[in-house]
Order: sequence, then C-alpha cells, then structure tokens
Amino acid sequence: MDYGFVFPAAIHIHKDVSFAEQHGFTHAWLYDSQMLFSDPYASMALCAINTSKIALGTGVTNPESRIAPVTANSIATVNELAPGRTILGIGTGNTARRTLGMPASKLEVMRDHIRVCRDLFDGKTTDYSEGTRHRKIRFLNPDGDWYNIKTRIPIYIAASGPKSLEMAGEIADGVILFGAVSPSLINFVMDHVRAGAERAGRNPNEVYVLCMTAFHLTGKGESLETPEVRQAVGPFVSSSTNIFALSNPDPMTLPADLRDDIVKFRDIYKVMEGPIETRHLKMYSDYLLGFKKEHEAICTDKIIRATTLTGTAEEIVESIHNMKKAGIHQVAIQPIIDNRKTVEVFAKEIMSRLK
Repeated sequence: MDYGFVFPAAIHIHKDVSFAEQHGFTHAWLYDSQMLFSDPYASMALCAINTSKIALGTGVTNPESRIAPVTANSIATVNELAPGRTILGIGTGNTARRTLGMPASKLEVMRDHIRVCRDLFDGKTTDYSEGTRHRKIRFLNPDGDWYNIKTRIPIYIAASGPKSLEMAGEIADGVILFGAVSPSLINFVMDHVRAGAERAGRNPNEVYVLCMTAFHLTGKGESLETPEVRQAVGPFVSSSTNIFALSNPDPMTLPADLRDDIVKFRDIYKVMEGPIETRHLKMYSDYLLGFKKEHEAICTDKIIRATTLTGTAEEIVESIHNMKKAGIHQVAIQPIIDNRKTVEVFAKEIMSRLK
C-alpha cells in the first residue's frame, strides 16, 4: 500500500510535503481551486525542488480552468524538476467550477482534454480545436530543458459517479476516489472501474487506484458524533459525500446501505436567497477548512465511518487491509486541522502497524 497526503495548494506547502516525505509518505496531492487556494503548479515546483522521492500530483485539476496545451505544459514543466515523480490528476472541477458559480465540466470535454494532453506527452502531433477552428499542435521544443515529456507523465481521473468511474477504467492510468472507505462504497466504485476497463479491453488490475479520505484517531468506544471528530473530518465528509450525491443523480444507483445518508448531502452547498450572481460566494466559504454547523445533523457516526479512516488504530488498520484486498493501491489523507500532527500520528500509529 502506498500512502499519500492531500494538501490545498499553497506556496509554502513544500515544507509540509517534505515533512511527509521524511515520514515515509509516497505521494503528495495538491488541490487546484483558483478561488480558494494557491496555484498548484507554482506550489508543485517548490515541492519538486525541496523533495527527492515523493510523487507530486494535481489532486485535481479540471478541463475548464486552463486549455489543454496549458495543462500539458504546466505539468510537463514540473516534470522537468521532478522527472518520474509527476502525475496529472484531473476531474470535472466540482469545487473549482462551482466556486465561480459555474457548472462542473462535461465528461466528454474532460475526455478530449485528456486526449490532447496524452498526445502531447507522447510527443505526437494532435488535433486541437477552439470553436469552429481546428488545428494541429505539438510541443515544438521537446529536446530542450523547457519541459520534460521524455519521462512519462501518468494521468489519473477523479471519479465518483458511474460514467466518470468507467471512463477512468477505460482511458486513465489511475483513478482517484473520494471517501470510498466502506465495503459497499468500495464495491460500487470498483465495479464501475472494472466495467470501463474491460469494455476497453484493458486489464482492470493495471489501473492504479487511490482513495482520498480524512483521518482521525479515537479511543476505544469513543463516540464519533463529537465536536472534536466533526472538526477533524467533517469538512471532508461533507465535501466527498456531496460529490457522491451530485455524481449519482439517480439515487437508486447508490449502495443501498448508504443511499439515504448520501442523498442528504446533495444540496448542502445550495443557497436559495440573494442574487444568483453571488450565491456561490456564500456556499463555499471556508470550504474543506472548517466544519459548518448546519451539516452537524447529517454528519453521523455511520457516514463518518463509511467515508473516512476514523476510529481506533486497530479499526483503521483493518479498514486499510480491506481496501488493499479490494484493489486500492493508495490511501491519501487530507489533514483538516494540523498538517504535521496528522502526518506524525498517521505514520506512528497506522503506517508502522502495516509494515
């Protein structure tokens, strides 16, 4: 099992990424959400020159914030600084788009964005369109030190719904899951990844799977419905479960044991009052950084356990063993309260028991 950390992109985050590397973590993922955090590529560049082993990925970018040639150039530039340690993680832009008051990207737009990036990474001349204008493009200086496409850049797709999960299985090197910790959620997402891979004639076992989640250590018998636990993992529970709900508009496609719990998160970031031009400014204030009081009633013991690694060390180790058996290759933790304390506790209390 690989172990990653998920950080909001920040210009000084390289210090915490280096700290995670020193504690045995294999991957660092930086959010790309331009209205909330720093630019991920500037942050990754600093991470690249201040680390030596840890893999660096966008966790995740989207096809609407930048045109495909710019995305390809940005990640290939980081790959020049950290060759073989760079991963392009991409999704539909749930947060990055909605913080602008705009909808997430359509899957076919993301598919074409990925096609252009992959072709450019492979040194090909590829089709590129803007509106009705169609042109051929390629990287013009691949042998210089401007960017690195000699060392392969994997592409991972972030997915929570059937169509995006199957697309990941079909075309991606890896899939990024959010909060798929319970057996029923794992079965749900993995079944769709396998279906997409098999439809494309691929071996599903060759698709790298990572699960982003949150982590909090509790004592034996301790309730999870406390302010401490909700502050530690609640922002991630709200975000990931909201994405699950939005990505599965037909509730009947969701696992039966969690269906009602997930559906309750569908509209938690909606604001109905005020001008439509500004509603989103209130929706996403403190997103992923602080727990909202209004989410307390639905952030239950059941949904916390289903979507995060929260509990005793023994319970968490068992969950990770089960995730590994189900085909998940990496657990990536998003710290909410204290980056370094989360790194230290997870390394000492969890990773040490799994060696």
